[in-house]
Parts: sequence; structure tokens; C-alpha cells
Amino acid sequence: MASTARRLSSIFSSTKPRARPTKSAPAPAPAPAPAPKAAAGEAKAKPNKGRKMSIGKIVRTVIRQRDPDKLVFQFVAASTASQRFRDKHGVYEMAVARLASFGRQDAVAAILDSQKPFLEASTEGFATRLVRLYGRASMPSHAAATFHDLPLKHKSVMTFNALLTAYVDAGDFDALATAFQQIPASYPTIVPSVSSYNILISALCQKPDLSAALDVIGLMDKCGLTPEEITFNTLLNGFYNSGCVDDAEKVWEMMKERNVKPGTESYNAKLRGLVSNGSIEDAIGLIEMMQKDGPKPDSVSYNELIRWYCNEGRLDEAKKAYVDLVKNDCAPNRGTFHTLVPCLLEAGELDSALRCCYEILSRKCKVQCSLLQRVVTALVAASRVEEAKRIVEHGRKNFYHRKSLRMPPHTREDMCLKMPPTGEDINARGGSSSGSGGARAPPTAGNPMKPPPPPPQPLSPSYKFVEEE
Repeated sequence: MASTARRLSSIFSSTKPRARPTKSAPAPAPAPAPAPKAAAGEAKAKPNKGRKMSIGKIVRTVIRQRDPDKLVFQFVAASTASQRFRDKHGVYEMAVARLASFGRQDAVAAILDSQKPFLEASTEGFATRLVRLYGRASMPSHAAATFHDLPLKHKSVMTFNALLTAYVDAGDFDALATAFQQIPASYPTIVPSVSSYNILISALCQKPDLSAALDVIGLMDKCGLTPEEITFNTLLNGFYNSGCVDDAEKVWEMMKERNVKPGTESYNAKLRGLVSNGSIEDAIGLIEMMQKDGPKPDSVSYNELIRWYCNEGRLDEAKKAYVDLVKNDCAPNRGTFHTLVPCLLEAGELDSALRCCYEILSRKCKVQCSLLQRVVTALVAASRVEEAKRIVEHGRKNFYHRKSLRMPPHTREDMCLKMPPTGEDINARGGSSSGSGGARAPPTAGNPMKPPPPPPQPLSPSYKFVEEE
């Protein structure tokens, strides 16, 4: 117990408390204004007619805005004028993610700081959102400053956990340990929950010495908290990812002693450890055991096998693992396709890569646009221009932006495809608004590796990705 106490003490004593930074305020003054002209997209909203845009149209205008400065202006104006806009969680996530991808932390601060006047009258969820979004933009000091400036009614376990998560998102684990010690001491109403300790364990699992993460279980026991499956799964992932198999076995024993039934995620952590060590036969045996006795394997389970086979250049086995994934009622996800499609292209199996593209589009699986673009480029290089054009057209129906998924420039005249000049058509609309439709692969007739003839149809459940011998 003495060594455990010393290790836990070192978690909290290794970091000095951080002073709260001075916050910049590049955004305009956010005092609520009732006038309709403050709505987002006012430059496009025909102000002379004095008509309000619908909230849906305002949100779409903001979402489609690619210019960071215009995005800030439209967002601040819309959120200042409309409570309904402030209730749209998704547009906040999108705006912060886009501005962060541009490296515009000043713009992120502008839109989030402009929301602070509404905190007093807002819900706890709204306050939690602001704190968390600073972490998404790798701005943990702003998240901490926002938390400390919250009205007293919003200083709760929920906002405390949001601050801890912001530190994890930003990778500032030492600051997290300091906050975990100091904030509950400063605010007696904040008592760390099981979720709080799960976040702490997640941070400690990313340090070189993982023993302190395991010691947190004893700390939870002292506080009268019962670790849950998520707690142990976090430990399992941390130990297996670090190659600490012996420590992972200790976690399994703890779960057994506490009657915590492991789920699919628990076994996926073990599967990941086996695959990373090259114990592929043991990994296959584990999946077979899960299929027989439960819990059932999921897409992540099969993705681990597919990834290992692809890394080892064993493409046939990777394709068979894909077949098993579908056969066992698991849906391939973006991880599946991001692993498999590049390997198919490198092996020259363009027909199979094309099949995957139709599967992606028919399932409306949101992969990175560059993945589809690689297939389009390969098709054009192989003089299969019509098939490439079909992928681009159906990609647009699935909301892939026209400037990201496009025919190679030298084929534009040949295709008669409505494409803007290379990145210069400022009047081009940002993505199709026709939400329906998506490329669907044809039924499997004849050779299953044959490219699909137009028009594409849905894949049948019995689709065979690999030829049977």
C-alpha cells in the first residue's frame, strides 16, 4: 500500500499548478441583438427585403462557408440572434473542427468566447459543450479558463469531466492530473465520478509507466466507487497497446474477481495485443471462440485481422477476412475500407477496389475523400473513364465536395462533366444538397471481381468478394 500511495502521490505532485492565461477576444462584442439583420449569412439573405431566413437555411449557410473569417462572422451573428441556433450541437462541432483544421485558434476563440454571455441563462449541457470544444481545438488553457469563469450553478461533475476530456484531447496529461487534484478541493460540490476516474486512467495509460493507471482502481475503492467495464477496457487497451501482456492479465483477473463480464470491446483489446505481437493464429482462434461462445465479434475484430494481413502482404487472406466480416452480419466501416482499398490498388486489383467504392457509397460510409480519389485516378489511368465518372457523380450525391472528389483535370473536356476549373471557381456551390441517392454495387452475376455495369444496383447479401476455388 505504501508503494501504491507513493505512485499516486507522484501523479499529482509532478506538475505545478498552471496560471490561467490572459484570454484574447478577437471576436466582436457578442451582446444579444434582437434585430434580424444579425442572422448568419446576412450578406446572402437579401436584407433589403427585411425577411428572416429559416433556421435550417442559416445553419446550411454556416456549414457551407469555407472562408474562416466569414465563418466566424456568420456564426457569431447567428448564435447571437437565435436561441434555436445555439441549440444546434452539430454546427458548433463542425465550425470548431473546420477552423482548427485551418490552424485558426484565434477564430475558434472568437466564436466560443462570443457564447459566454449566454452561459448564465443556458443549460449545463451548453456550458459543457463550450469547455469540451476548446479541447477539440487543442486549447486546454482556454478550456480551463472557461471552466473557472462558469456561473456557480454550472460548476458540476459534468463540466469538470468536460475539462478533463479537453486535457486528454489536447494531450496535456500533466495538467489533467493537477486539475483532478485541485478542482475538487476548491469546489466541494464537485465529487469525481466513475467517469472522472475513467478519464484519469485514459490519461495515465498514455504515460510510459502504466502502473499508476492500475493503482487508480484502489483509489476508486477507497472513494466508494465501483469500477465498470469501461474502466477495465481502458486499462486493457492501455496495457495491450504498450505490449504489457502480463499487466493485462492482471486486469482480466480483477474483472473475474469483481464479476465484471467482459464484452466485445474487452476481447478486441486482447485481439489487438495478439495481432501486434504477430500471434495471428491465436487471434483467429479468439475470434472463433467469440463467434461460438460470445460475445460476438464486431467490425473492429475483423478489421484487426484485415490490417495485419494487409501489412504482411497477404491480400488473399485479407479479402477472406472481409468475407467473414460480412458473412457474420458485421458492417464494414471506414477502418475496413481505409485498410483494404489502398492494398488492392497497390496489388493492381482495380476491379476489387471499384467494388469497395460501390460498397462505400451504397452504405453511405463516410471515408476520407482522398480514398475515393485514388480509385478515380487509377480508373482514369487505366482508361476506364466512364466508371471513374460514375464514382465522382455518386460521390457528390453522398456529399463529397466537388473540389475534393473530381476527375483528373486533363480528362475534363472528354468527360463533359460539370467541374469547376482547378480550385478557382469561387462561385461553385459547396456540395450537393440532394440528400438521396448513392452509388450501389450490382448483384453478383458471373465473375464477382468483374467491374459493375451501369446503372449500379445494391449488393446482394451473398456477394462474394473472392473467387471460390
